[in-house]
Amino acid sequence: MLLRPCFLVIDREYAGSISTRKLVIETAKLNVITSYSGAEALETLAHFPNVSGVVMDGGIQDIPCSELIRAIKALHPGLPIIVVAAPGFTDCPGADHQLESFDPASLLELLKSLHPEKNREIEQRSEDLSRKDRLQP
Repeated sequence: MLLRPCFLVIDREYAGSISTRKLVIETAKLNVITSYSGAEALETLAHFPNVSGVVMDGGIQDIPCSELIRAIKALHPGLPIIVVAAPGFTDCPGADHQLESFDPASLLELLKSLHPEKNREIEQRSEDLSRKDRLQP
């Protein structure tokens, strides 16, 4: 059985839209749980404590980025946290990784590097499904 990595995405909420980061991560066939504020993220993490990592927008406003990271690390010290922020943003000490602006390829490469064996399983499964689809009339 393939158990895909699942990431908590903490993104700012905009009227009438959903998280682009969520869509990009799901395109790579990884699972995503989304929160739209720091407070919601902490509640979500309490409800779903076995996530594989956190991807957060450095511009989350209800809880300062550095405080949110401290709170997450207090609950789950080994949980990898990736902050995506504008170039030059330095308000998130404690993050395990920081990506400047939103580059989907860099984000996916980093997420896949956190769980390389699971990523290989996902890619192999996709190849097997593609091969099977080509063989069917």
